[in-house]
Amino acid sequence: MSTQVAFEVLDDTDASLGIAEVARLSGLSQDTLRWYEREGLLPAVRRGPDRRRQYTRRDAALVEMLAKLRESGMPTEEMREFSRLVAGGAATHGRRLAILEAHRDRIRRRQAELDQHLVSLEEKVTHYRYLIGAGLDCDGRPVPPEVAAVQPLTAAEGEQR
Repeated sequence: MSTQVAFEVLDDTDASLGIAEVARLSGLSQDTLRWYEREGLLPAVRRGPDRRRQYTRRDAALVEMLAKLRESGMPTEEMREFSRLVAGGAATHGRRLAILEAHRDRIRRRQAELDQHLVSLEEKVTHYRYLIGAGLDCDGRPVPPEVAAVQPLTAAEGEQR
């Protein structure tokens, strides 16, 4: 089964967006946007006559993509290289694709590791629920009533006591 994703083609003729709007759209703070620019994660953003940043829709789309890459754990240096390649135009599509595929593979490996950790965690949760429900300690012996009284079955029950 094939999944097609449509991407809107953005150009730089759009009306400009201010830093507050781009921050809202991307979920990043204005300080983070400034940091992205200082660190070379974004090309220099055009400035208006009032010296305020004027982001194009294309700039905003790049910021949103960089925010997702950062949130998913891409190293800053790779983000910088990706952004540099974006500025290089269509001739860099292949190199950008390679960076994204390598990152996707890292995410999938990490996701598989987290899935394994989650299985272990769920087994331990099930084990402790059983012990509490059965009134047993870790060695399978009955716990005294005063210990059973302070063993909540859920975190919410523990907060209520």
